[in-house]
Amino acid sequence: MRTDLSIKEDVLEELQWQPNIDETQIGVVVKDGIVTLSGTVNSYVKKREAENAAKSVLGVKAVAEDIQVQYSSGFDKSDTEIASSAVNALKWNISVPQNKIDIKVDDGWIYLSGEVMWAFEKNAAKKAVEDLPGVKYVVNNITLKNVVDSGDIKDKIKKAFERSADIDSKGINVLTEGHTVKLTGKVHSLKEKDDARRTAYYAPGVWTVDNELEVVY
Repeated sequence: MRTDLSIKEDVLEELQWQPNIDETQIGVVVKDGIVTLSGTVNSYVKKREAENAAKSVLGVKAVAEDIQVQYSSGFDKSDTEIASSAVNALKWNISVPQNKIDIKVDDGWIYLSGEVMWAFEKNAAKKAVEDLPGVKYVVNNITLKNVVDSGDIKDKIKKAFERSADIDSKGINVLTEGHTVKLTGKVHSLKEKDDARRTAYYAPGVWTVDNELEVVY
């Protein structure tokens, strides 16, 4: 069992290791393996990278992220400018179906809604807009609607886990009910838990993933 102090030291070193992050702007508190990040950064990308850096550290059970995005003077954008950039970003992304996504911008937060057929399309829409100047956060409310037989979902997810070099499939149980997947069991890291959720979510026919995997080191 790793101590909270050793986990905190590793999280700080991992933040320092990231070329786009100024670790002096980010506060780190660790209690019972749960990492809380705070502070202010000047882009949504740095906010996301800080969270991913913390999740990659051995011993981290969960990450509570309270980092604020505040753009420097001259780099901030109005909601109208952000919305216009988002519309163009989705228009030119070949992975995003045209005229399927609705965009709302409120105080730098982008809200995506609509329906697409596949998980990769929903993910592509979020990635297309989250790095735009002025964006503080992206809420992805896009829903999935496809005609894949839900009876094949469980087998497809299990095979995907077995193919993955980053997931120990022996410790994961997959339960399906319609287009909802529940993952239970034990994994060895928070990153593995996230990888399992992402892999399951990308399976054809999956609309929702309840990730109840327990991180045990």
